[in-house]
Amino acid sequence: MYTLFFLLLIVLYFVSFVLFIKSRSRNQRTQLHQSQKIEQKLDQIIALLKENKKEQK
Repeated sequence: MYTLFFLLLIVLYFVSFVLFIKSRSRNQRTQLHQSQKIEQKLDQIIALLKENKKEQK
């Protein structure tokens, strides 16, 4: 009886560990995608500011 309980605890540990790793990798991919979007927006803002500066001269 105790061996079954012990084995179930081990299985539960590994399942939760795998789910944790999957969620971490998903979060990292999301964060990478968001940072790429922010970088693109900043590039657009810089380009618009340069155009505005050229027009003012």
